[in-house]
Amino acid sequence: MRVYLVGGAVRDRLLGRPVHERDWVVVGATPEEMVRLGYEPVGREFPVFLHPDTHEEHALARLERKTGPGYRGFTTQFSPEVTLEEDLRRRDLTVNAMAEDDQGTLIDPYGGAVDLEHRVLRHVSEAFVEDPVRILRVARFAARYAGLGFTVAPETVTLMRRIVDQGEARTLVPERVWQETERALGEPHPQVYFETLRACGALAVVFPEVDALFGVPQPPRWHPEIDTGVHVMMALTYAARLGFPTPVRFAVLTHDLGKAVTPKSAWPSHHGHEEFGVPPLEDLCDRLKVPNDYRELAVLAARQHTRVHRALELKATTLMKLLEECDAFRRAERFEGLLLACEADARGRAGLENQPYPQADYLREARAAAAAVVLTAADRAGLPGPAIGEELRRRRLAAVADVKERRAPGAAAD
Repeated sequence: MRVYLVGGAVRDRLLGRPVHERDWVVVGATPEEMVRLGYEPVGREFPVFLHPDTHEEHALARLERKTGPGYRGFTTQFSPEVTLEEDLRRRDLTVNAMAEDDQGTLIDPYGGAVDLEHRVLRHVSEAFVEDPVRILRVARFAARYAGLGFTVAPETVTLMRRIVDQGEARTLVPERVWQETERALGEPHPQVYFETLRACGALAVVFPEVDALFGVPQPPRWHPEIDTGVHVMMALTYAARLGFPTPVRFAVLTHDLGKAVTPKSAWPSHHGHEEFGVPPLEDLCDRLKVPNDYRELAVLAARQHTRVHRALELKATTLMKLLEECDAFRRAERFEGLLLACEADARGRAGLENQPYPQADYLREARAAAAAVVLTAADRAGLPGPAIGEELRRRRLAAVADVKERRAPGAAAD
């Protein structure tokens, strides 16, 4: 029985990056032997055990054979005769197919260290094409390491495209697509995830609503980059650069889906794209089983981003209506997410990345001023129920009007 550190822990140590979790492969052991040694079995499809002291995962070395479509279409073979090299060969990328023994000696049968040095994400073997999830994983690693100069090897992109052309990408389980996408949205360069998927044709399969944005023009006056897909990638880049939360990044990704619905005869204008974008967005969320907090913020951003951009021009009554429609008083955190998404949208445009976005602070102040309004017991005395709500709204509107007068005196008058 021999135990080896494998995968991401080896890769990240060689890159000088923090190692957050460690995975191990055990060669020459049986499940019964692992249990006798105090390891706790946790694997359902193949033998994985938790170490009795560290609780880190230890998997028996195994082989896989393709038996059907999709990432579940495999049979797994494990025995004490399976070698470390055979186990590593089934992995996706060479940089993930390295191991270390208990002396810290690197075992690298497929050239992962060289690919790390050359900043290349390359498949280990032709078996890469057997698992469509690898498309998503490669794209996610590209998003993680783009800042270090990593690119996907052209021959690996070719294999990714083969997976798509063979229809395997259509077998991806929605939950797994979302799992990889959510992780990719949290990476330093999430736009690279979607660009990589597009490069191999997978974006049109797993995110057709986003893929449809590329090639759709916008008015150059507002969007010097013109192409809607390019704009969305720029906005996503900005959101990641400022460390915006992943639900905000998802809202940025999907805020303009309605522009793909605009008839070509109306291009480059997109009147009504805000509401037109909600049905395809909800279809996307239904299909991938997107969590409610992501969905709600994304729908809010799709519907309201144009009005937020125009905040400095709005009358106090319209500002108040915007706050109410966004449920800004009860859902302050979600409203803040909307403002961040709108800022990314405004700055994700060619040459406008460093332009100020005063609308966000203006709306924050208006919301805070209105939210601070309270009715005392004396204020409520003698007022029937509906009248209490009306009085509260009247005073909140006065607070919003006061902010407008101080912050945006040129806005439309009531």
